Amino acid sequence: MRRESWYSYPMLALRRYLACVLTLSLLACGLPAVALALEKYGRPLPSMDDPNDTDRGSEESLFAGYLLTGAFAKNPSFAARPDNSGLVGLRHMIHLETDLYKQYLTFYTDQNFFSDRTNGWIELSEWDSTYAFTGVVDHFSWRLQYERDAPLDRRGIKQAYADGMITAKLQSAQDMAWWRKLFPNQSLTMYAGAGWLFHNSNYFARPDNTGRALFRYVAHADLDLYKNKVVLYGDVNFFTDRDGSNQAQPTEMDWIVGLALRWRDMELAVYHEQDQPLDKPGLTQKYLAVQMRFSFDVSKEDLGLSRMKSVTGSH
Repeated sequence: MRRESWYSYPMLALRRYLACVLTLSLLACGLPAVALALEKYGRPLPSMDDPNDTDRGSEESLFAGYLLTGAFAKNPSFAARPDNSGLVGLRHMIHLETDLYKQYLTFYTDQNFFSDRTNGWIELSEWDSTYAFTGVVDHFSWRLQYERDAPLDRRGIKQAYADGMITAKLQSAQDMAWWRKLFPNQSLTMYAGAGWLFHNSNYFARPDNTGRALFRYVAHADLDLYKNKVVLYGDVNFFTDRDGSNQAQPTEMDWIVGLALRWRDMELAVYHEQDQPLDKPGLTQKYLAVQMRFSFDVSKEDLGLSRMKSVTGSH
């Protein structure tokens, strides 16, 4: 009988736990009676990398990222500024990242802009800026991030926080033989984790701008329906209130479900978001959006820098 390594049983338990959490989260996305909330930056977007291309993931990116623009086709309540005024019309974003040391240390920034449909659609009304260090070790990822959300066209509330987060990731191509047997042409990628907002300058714990967020719990899944050209994705995000009687109890639940169609480095996505507090009645925000994204990735290998380093080190 084959012997199991010393870490196999904890890893098996972790994988089962993550599978249960993510499955329940995606089921929750389909329940029409549940209304949820979503942070505005780009973390919930599915990766445009091929989940079966393990070699590309091991290369160091000199610079990579994506540009996106989207229109909120239906928006009855999603606010265009941190003080919950206006209604978002358009969204524009740039994400940039560079590998400082392989996959273990990466720096990235997100610059996210919104316009107000009640003020002509074009003029920008909010600017959300994010700066972070992140890294990957085996199945685990870590992140240290600072985000600041501010109005652009008038004075008003600014929200800012710094947090740390750890997530664990599962991919069907490497971790789920049973999935590959049942669904050989549909790759599944999932992650789940928790974070701590150790610095919080007015970042709220509910969509109605009450409380201050303390902890964050996340779960995410990407289902490749056809050759990484048709991808179904879902994301669930919880916040807790540091001023509440139970600081670990979620006070807001964030939810997104979307369908992405891809051709080369371009992506057209349709997705839905919805916001609602969990511990009391309050403001609900939701919208349906159509979004275009263009990704780019120039690795050190592409420019021959890795080979130059190797040759230099051999002398």
